[in-house]
Amino acid sequence: MVEVKNLVKRYGDKLAVDDVSFTVDSGEILGFLGPNGAGKTTTMNIITGYLSSTSGTVTVDGCEILEDPIGAKSKIGYLPEIPPLYPDMVVRKYLEFMFDLKKVTLPKKEHIEEVCKVARITDVANRLIKNLSKGYKQRVGLAQALLGNPPVLILDEPTVGLDPKQIIEMRTLIKGLGKKHTVILSSHVLPEVQATCDRVIVINQGKLVADSATSALSDTLSGTHNLLVQIAGNETAVMSAIKNINGVLKMERLRSISSDCTEYVIKTEKDKDVRRQIFFAMAKAEYPIVLMKNAELSLEDAFLQLTGNSNVAGKKGGKWS
Repeated sequence: MVEVKNLVKRYGDKLAVDDVSFTVDSGEILGFLGPNGAGKTTTMNIITGYLSSTSGTVTVDGCEILEDPIGAKSKIGYLPEIPPLYPDMVVRKYLEFMFDLKKVTLPKKEHIEEVCKVARITDVANRLIKNLSKGYKQRVGLAQALLGNPPVLILDEPTVGLDPKQIIEMRTLIKGLGKKHTVILSSHVLPEVQATCDRVIVINQGKLVADSATSALSDTLSGTHNLLVQIAGNETAVMSAIKNINGVLKMERLRSISSDCTEYVIKTEKDKDVRRQIFFAMAKAEYPIVLMKNAELSLEDAFLQLTGNSNVAGKKGGKWS
């Protein structure tokens, strides 16, 4: 578990981090997002103990980072954007070196074998690091972060530079780690955050501007809920019937699916589930519902809206998926 309370960091007159607070529970994968210069990297560096805060506290699995820095750091496994690898070392020797450097007290041989298995690098354990692909180098970096079985993992851009197959493999690996560790993942690859993380926080201009379950971020932003529907029937009659349902705020025609079927987006009050009313209204009119599903802003659009580029998201009108 990681608990950040009222975190502030000043550089002279510049306020880089402004009263940021959040908690990450055990077994949770948190996506940490922010544009360049927003204070995200500074916050990450404070959590990992590389920087001290001006005020506020960071507690890692019960250890406060300033009061007990050695204890707190021993509970963190950190994978920076550029993994701290030694290209001329064999993978196994590198992990043995890092094992000693971290003063891990577990049985050395057995623990390194276990870490290699978890990071899926057993088949390259006796190869030189410089001869590995980018994907395998990232996994070796992850393996060193896992040494000592730290309860907290902090991963900075873990999929940067990877090909699509390697990204899927890394995503699967991180999801598996999230079952046993607290994971904080910083990334600019927003679809990866959406596919991997349980929850997202967004920082902008030093302030926390969003903290939400990944799936609920668009609803949190707008205070409303959206449904995407495809209905076969007279457009005027369909829209008239649905707009009269209690809880429906707005309905827009998106496109024609076929000669008699049209796609619409329906904006409803956040806490009102109107799907049954829509079903019965269309059944009464004998207009078949071909499709009905939740329609949400993509994480990219939500991110742009939160960080001051709402016009971009507004022009797109969101991505319905």
